[in-house]
Amino acid sequence: MTTTPIKVGIIGVHPDKGWATTAHIPALKTLPQFRITAVSHNKQDIAQASALKFGADRGHSTTDELVNDPNVDLVVVTVKVPHHLELVTKALEAGKAVFSEWPLGMNLSDAEKMLALAKKQNAFTAIGLQTRSVPAISLIRDLVRDGYVGEVLSVSIIGSGIIWGEEINESYLYTLDMANGASMLHVPFAHTLDAALFALGSGMESVGGSLSNSRPMVRVAETGNQVPFTAPDQIVVSGLLENGAALSAHFRGGLSRGTNFHLEINGTKGDLILTSPVGYVGLGGFAVRGAQGDEQMHELPVPQTYDTLGIAEGFSQSVGIAYSRIASDMLDGTNLSPTFEDAVKLHQVLETIVSGNGERRDV
Repeated sequence: MTTTPIKVGIIGVHPDKGWATTAHIPALKTLPQFRITAVSHNKQDIAQASALKFGADRGHSTTDELVNDPNVDLVVVTVKVPHHLELVTKALEAGKAVFSEWPLGMNLSDAEKMLALAKKQNAFTAIGLQTRSVPAISLIRDLVRDGYVGEVLSVSIIGSGIIWGEEINESYLYTLDMANGASMLHVPFAHTLDAALFALGSGMESVGGSLSNSRPMVRVAETGNQVPFTAPDQIVVSGLLENGAALSAHFRGGLSRGTNFHLEINGTKGDLILTSPVGYVGLGGFAVRGAQGDEQMHELPVPQTYDTLGIAEGFSQSVGIAYSRIASDMLDGTNLSPTFEDAVKLHQVLETIVSGNGERRDV
């Protein structure tokens, strides 16, 4: 489909801050299968500074320039969710392969529009569900697949949103409004649920949930001002997997003084537990434990065979592994990366939770 290296154009790059700078670019720099050839920012001087700092050939001040750059094979969309529909659409219409950060859209309708266009264009797509790439998740997936727990009976999740607590930075204020598609439900909860389902090799058969907001106002860290908080800071979800196993999950805003992340898989032959001292499975500090038969729970170290690309645990590591899978898909024709179709399926689950009023419905 393309030749090595894959030429990457990233929309929304600042030389000193932002998700592209902190996660995507460090990951790409470790992979010889890619070369960053173009970056964009809506201010020309920032675009040029970013291009100079990261070694890109061009710094564009408009999305149109970047997506129509003949020196770009793969367009990466790393800006805030409300802009995804417009930018992904432009990239697809320009005939480019597209890697969009999750969530794909502000809502299911947006995601379905992008998927339909991608199919029409016969475009390669990837979605930033990089929590699937965490080595600990890969280990659990392999253990479940190889029968460590036997038949899965239940899955239990406790998580914390990290933000969406009593204080929030100004840069995250847009996440306080559900309509922007970047709430605790859409980001840490969705990433965690997707990773758990990936590890289990299963989808949801039915799901329901209750969402509540225990903090109608939140303090802005930089100013101390109180602002309205309309997105849920409590998420309680239950459902059934495709094999009939039960799933339950509770996410809380902010951080807990107790359990911040706990994923437990109970089966007919054994049990697996994944924990982290931080709020959800995307951040790091992972510990996998397991037991079979009469064993006591004990640590199951992640073998070195699970390639970390030499990147320290955290977002850049999982994003880097996600990019290595994208390279395999684009260059070798594999199907390792989650696509826009996977994104729409996850959006459908979230839509069912939001619209179900606590009732469990088929997905």
